[in-house]
Amino acid sequence: MRKFLVVLDDSRECLNAMRFAAMRASKTGGGVEVLSVIPPEEFNHWIGVSDIMRAEARERIEVHFEVYAKWMRDRQGIDPELVIREGQPVTEIIAQIAEDGEIGVLVLGAGTDGKGPGPLVTQLTRSSGTLPVPITIVPGDMSKERLEAIT
Repeated sequence: MRKFLVVLDDSRECLNAMRFAAMRASKTGGGVEVLSVIPPEEFNHWIGVSDIMRAEARERIEVHFEVYAKWMRDRQGIDPELVIREGQPVTEIIAQIAEDGEIGVLVLGAGTDGKGPGPLVTQLTRSSGTLPVPITIVPGDMSKERLEAIT
């Protein structure tokens, strides 16, 4: 089964990327894999403190994921899977694609502020020629109705 890989973070544009991935998966018989990356700088503390912080970060991610997962299950009939990795986001995204041969498309949301499309979009489009999958970039301010029309 072809899976759409979408990145879960705290950005506003993440919502449209999730919607797009779920709608496309639903209409094409695919699946959705949600990847969240915990940056290593969050754990530069004493061992005991870093273990607690790591557990708290994972718990926050799981709660955030469950909001999207419920919508995907209820509205699109898709049961997404969650993958949590630790490291630099771009490195971990590329590693996840390399490790999971079922991933067919990387879906990213583009930022809407005047600072550009966002760091992930900027960095990953630079290496898009060497990625083994295509990237779909979803505008962060695209309406839900427009997303439904194009998926």
